[in-house]
Amino acid sequence: MTSDITPGSHRADPTGPQDDLVAQIAAALPTWLPTQRWFGGKDREITAVRPLAATELPMGPSAGHDVLLLHLVVEVEQGDRREPYQLLIGHRDDQVPDVPATASIPLADGPAVYEASGDADLTCHLLDLLAEGASVDALAFTTEPGAELETGLRGHPISTEQSNTSIVFGGQYILKLFRRLTPGTNKDLVLHRALREVGSDHIADPLGSISGELDGEPVTFGMLQRFMPDAADGWVMATTSVRDFMADPSGLPPGELGGDFSGEAYRLGKAVADVHADLAEALGTREAGRDELAETVDAMLERLERVVGEVPELAEHTDPLVAAFRAVADVPAPVTAQSVHGDLHLGQVLRTLQGWLLLDFEGEPAASVVERASLRSPLRDVAGMLRSFDYAAQQLLVGQPDDDAQAARAAAWAEHNRAAFCDGYAKASGRDPRDQDVLLRAFELDKAVYEVAYEHANRPDWLLVPLASIRRLTTEGS
Repeated sequence: MTSDITPGSHRADPTGPQDDLVAQIAAALPTWLPTQRWFGGKDREITAVRPLAATELPMGPSAGHDVLLLHLVVEVEQGDRREPYQLLIGHRDDQVPDVPATASIPLADGPAVYEASGDADLTCHLLDLLAEGASVDALAFTTEPGAELETGLRGHPISTEQSNTSIVFGGQYILKLFRRLTPGTNKDLVLHRALREVGSDHIADPLGSISGELDGEPVTFGMLQRFMPDAADGWVMATTSVRDFMADPSGLPPGELGGDFSGEAYRLGKAVADVHADLAEALGTREAGRDELAETVDAMLERLERVVGEVPELAEHTDPLVAAFRAVADVPAPVTAQSVHGDLHLGQVLRTLQGWLLLDFEGEPAASVVERASLRSPLRDVAGMLRSFDYAAQQLLVGQPDDDAQAARAAAWAEHNRAAFCDGYAKASGRDPRDQDVLLRAFELDKAVYEVAYEHANRPDWLLVPLASIRRLTTEGS
């Protein structure tokens, strides 16, 4: 294949006649993008896709002349919403790549191209560029201080990733490609660097990054970290415990059965508290006054009003939710705010032989750049993890007939492990999050309202999970 894009080229407006290939790809993306699990705009029709930058990445003479690896940045327009995304585009004349059929991007009149993050023969060059500290026009491949990388490793994507794409190289490194781009150095990279500087025991060390510019501002395209091949996924561990508990015919409480997860929940609570302390040491804290508490209430109420308008099933809970959110305005001020994870749940933690690791500090996918970067109460993370225990407990009920006995057992598992997590957090931090019950309850309910919107748009069968939690949280103690 011969391309009109020269190696290493980077065009701010790659839509001229000389860039016919890029224009054809952009024309095919409105139909193709919604089929990709990492695309975050499935709730609206795509009205236009505009190429912003195209860079052909060098692969060395061994790759041959009929191979293309193109780094492409496009702006996706959906009505009044415009968001940039990055893609890796591949083409090989010599053979059909071993990638899923959904990766193929059908062009009206052009060569066979595909999303190349699953092509191990092409993505291996990303690691080589990082090891070399290469600059390819506006793209910078940079290693972290002291990092030395082995080259020539093949890369394979992790299939469970959702909003981003992660590629594992030889069981040693993992490269996360940020699909939806945000201006500035990505929060995930910023916080990992800060935690490394203070010697945190609960992260995988950052090893490198891919960066550049977008509309004149710096942007992070990817982050390389040490991979933990023997680590266990927190969600898998928790849901395995739930399945064993729900299947046991003895009726014993969760703490009296084998496979009890509460010991791990306790250690996880300690790890989260340690990370909060490390972030406070590295990046500082501040005191949020009454005005900011009022702004927090307004943001919660605005979200609630928006989601009630989209999801009728939430309407019956409006009054108690409003009361819970407005109660935050009466919380004694000031409240300590700091950098936090921002989207903490059981799928964002790994259990290694040494302990728990926290992943993906990018923040809530639907949150604005300002929200992700702002200093917030650590209780936000605690609330996110408490919500995740509810999800783990109730996931077996999704799609099943109503069963009060099973629902009660699921609730018992969740409460047992929620308490253990808070116990661990209190032990490590010296502050029991349950003592700030008004604020914690409001944060957990706000997260549940967010989940209602997400499930309504993506997994309607799962609506019962956040709705059941809202019902429980708004009736406890009433």
